[in-house]
Amino acid sequence: MTNPLAQPSPLPYELPQFELLTPELMEASIVEGMEIERAEWEQIATSTEPATVENTVEALERAGELLTRANAVFWNLAGAVGGAAYDEAELRLAPLLAAHTDAYLLDERLYERIKSVDLSAADAETKQWVSEQLREFERGGIALSAADKDVLRGLNAQLAGLEAEYQQKVVAGLKESAVELSAAEVETLDESARAALAATAAEAGHGEFLTSMDNPTVQAIVASLPSAQARARVHAASISRGASGEADTRELVLKIVRLRDQAAKLLGFANHAALAVDEEGARTTKNVMGLLGQLVEPARTKLRAERAELAKVLAKAGEIDGVEAFALSDWARAETLARKERFELNDDVLRPYFELGSVIENGVFYAANLLYGLSFERREDLKGWADDVIVWEVKDEAGNGIGLFLGDFYTRDGKAGGAWMNNLVEQSHLEGTYPVVVNCQNIARPGEGQPTLLTFDEVTTAFHEFGHALNGLLSNCKYASLAGANTSRDFVELPSQFNENWATHPRVLANYARHIDTGEVLPAELVERLTAMAQFGQGYATSEYLAASLLDQGWHQLEMDQLPVDAEGVLAKEDELLRQAGFDPSEVVARYRTTYFPHTFAGGYDARYWAYIWAEVLAADAVAWFRSEGEIDGDGGLNREAGRRFAAEVLSRGNTRPTQESYRAFAGRDAEVKHLLAKRGLA
Repeated sequence: MTNPLAQPSPLPYELPQFELLTPELMEASIVEGMEIERAEWEQIATSTEPATVENTVEALERAGELLTRANAVFWNLAGAVGGAAYDEAELRLAPLLAAHTDAYLLDERLYERIKSVDLSAADAETKQWVSEQLREFERGGIALSAADKDVLRGLNAQLAGLEAEYQQKVVAGLKESAVELSAAEVETLDESARAALAATAAEAGHGEFLTSMDNPTVQAIVASLPSAQARARVHAASISRGASGEADTRELVLKIVRLRDQAAKLLGFANHAALAVDEEGARTTKNVMGLLGQLVEPARTKLRAERAELAKVLAKAGEIDGVEAFALSDWARAETLARKERFELNDDVLRPYFELGSVIENGVFYAANLLYGLSFERREDLKGWADDVIVWEVKDEAGNGIGLFLGDFYTRDGKAGGAWMNNLVEQSHLEGTYPVVVNCQNIARPGEGQPTLLTFDEVTTAFHEFGHALNGLLSNCKYASLAGANTSRDFVELPSQFNENWATHPRVLANYARHIDTGEVLPAELVERLTAMAQFGQGYATSEYLAASLLDQGWHQLEMDQLPVDAEGVLAKEDELLRQAGFDPSEVVARYRTTYFPHTFAGGYDARYWAYIWAEVLAADAVAWFRSEGEIDGDGGLNREAGRRFAAEVLSRGNTRPTQESYRAFAGRDAEVKHLLAKRGLA
């Protein structure tokens, strides 16, 4: 009874009592929670009563309350806080949790009991639950012999440990690869940007100005550096992550690929890519490669045209010695100058209009209010895991509380790179719980007393991650395991990519984009340029994404006799895979290289990174629907009627029915790739 995780938190919406939690307590709770849940499974499996919805489906769904609470908070803090204690606990827990999953999915008694549940009077959501569970058992190896099940258990345990180690090395690599910049190299940056670099240096304890690394290959700071040498240093540090030193991930990559291939073949699949896609809407690697293949040539053609233009721009600016000197490290800087030349617009012009608090409350929240009737109230009485985590209570259009939203926006030492959404509490009618949703970003902390000014990419990321948050907050499901974002990977990115659309809607922009000093609204001509600029640079943006997706597929479709024999061959194999996919490594670097690609080698999006572009087809089609069928008086679909429909058929449904049915119910048709091609300027 002294464990605060042993029972629901007394705080509103069961917000965890973070001040009472330590890595040691959470780890012990996870271990104990697994023991309790296994005992609950045993009781269900050995029941002599006929299987019913109540004693089997609902009993399994309710099982493991301690484990659910402890898991949710531990893995959130492991990413958002990090540090040695979490790292060590992760490595201990990963194989135990993998074994725990296997204990469920390889239990023939539970499988047979779920199969025998009488569904004649069951609702559609319960039937979907049973269907999804049986499919998970079948994909998890339930039909294997006893000996092969033991082999699979061993493989899964090894993989869990290796994936956790890979993730930790990637995070360590972010810190190890930080680059010192001189005062001369940053003198053209605005005051807030210099202050942020100085604050990073002070926190790290070395250098006057220090740029930390974020997960993607292209680092945001490069766009603001007029020195080609400084750009080259940052770029070289970024692309060399994970290929040497303590953060070297190459040997881990080879082990992970081998073990995944072995497990997939044991389960009857040609390779890990085929196993992964089997649970997605795309269904086959042929479908995946077909979509990616449609995009490679248009992206590559636009990429080469962009390169020719950008080289001229940078040479004209005197930042390189002729167009022949143009390097990949110059790309982001050249794009910035080209935007300024073509649109008279760049981050230096825009950042003063994009203050973090206004972006969130007057932009992200404002759009959610107009579309879905949501309102957001700061809860100063509720605290997160760090002083700068902000808590809002979310209310529906009738004023009823429906959950909490927590924003953790700043980078910190030990925090995982990138941006993400988590659920601390899942919505469930069965268990009477409301959603508690987290968005994390990695925005550089400004200097003391300075405002937090965002790049437009960071603004877009805020809208993107809040799309995931809406998927959780507007969930309306009986079972937590089917609720919110618990959908296939090629559907889960639809709400997030769709929500990016509102970042540039004129009415939304006018509400949040106000100059930090004058309060002036972003001028109409800048809005027009920002909208026109949306397709600029899409040759590179699409190519770097496709390169990463095709690397992900390449590694997971390889025959094992084609795998490098040692770590030294990993990056050479990466180049080979890119060339086979149609990309010259001298023309584009993948958004994530093999050595720092946690989406795929730390799990979650393993052999599924393509899901972002698949979901973007849906998102672009949804935007087209809002701008046509959903539009009222030229509002671009920014109205409650269109929002209610999207919420009712997509955001609230989770995985309670096949996701393609949800999209058809919303749009009245299947999505068409033409809208994506038009959006990216690749048509």
